[in-house]
Amino acid sequence: MTGPIAAAYTTSTGEAVQFWLLGTVAVIGALATILMKKSVHSALSLAGTMIVLAVFYLANGAYFLGVVQIVVYTGAIMMLFLFVVMLVGVTAADSLKETLKGQRWLAGLCVLGFGILLIAGIANASLKDFNGLGQANAGGNVEGLAALIFTKYVFAFEITGALLITAAVGAMVLTHRERTSPAAGQRELSEARVRSGAQVPPLPAPGVYARHNAVDIPGLLPDGTPSELTVNPTLRARGQIRDVSAEALGELAALEQRSQDWAERGRTEDSKGAGK
Repeated sequence: MTGPIAAAYTTSTGEAVQFWLLGTVAVIGALATILMKKSVHSALSLAGTMIVLAVFYLANGAYFLGVVQIVVYTGAIMMLFLFVVMLVGVTAADSLKETLKGQRWLAGLCVLGFGILLIAGIANASLKDFNGLGQANAGGNVEGLAALIFTKYVFAFEITGALLITAAVGAMVLTHRERTSPAAGQRELSEARVRSGAQVPPLPAPGVYARHNAVDIPGLLPDGTPSELTVNPTLRARGQIRDVSAEALGELAALEQRSQDWAERGRTEDSKGAGK
């Protein structure tokens, strides 16, 4: 075979390097999706795999599919996954006990069947002749894709849309919580806070009098002791609070003593002037 037909069946060195490098990244991302313990990490790994698939689409001339893969799947659906994960609050601490007996065996059988189907599809595609994108994209890539979606694969397209809608409704059901009592308003919350004896007015500002305004320095009460309410509890738990109460009280005592000395000196000078 020579000419365009031979070019369709041959792979250049650049295409081979791109396939093996990005294919490795895609497989690692797919494995990380199912092996990561945290759901957010799994979702991010899946996003990386989808981006690699978009690059494969673009490299094979399916520009519309490549853009849709990035904009719709990676940009919209993956963000929806992360949003649902944050709403539901799925973490590694969730219970792994089966609520439905036998669901793991059923999931294993489904994975096995999907693997057999995938291998059979790849083998069938590699053993038989296939038409290039030239015939499919004769009238344009978008037009050819639209013709296939809304004619030959219209039922599969509609079923996929129904599955996505079902997934969105399921996410809403999982995040919905039935209230056992009416929601408390601002008046009820204020009354409960006053009755509980909690801090009603604003918390005092940090710092010692007006000479320090650092957040790690507690303010002083009138008796000279530091106030616990003027510093962040997180800083206190970390041991990052600077206690300068003794230094501040010493400076205050020196200032008062200096003021008394000036007052005494002023009275002495006044008495001397009056004697003259």
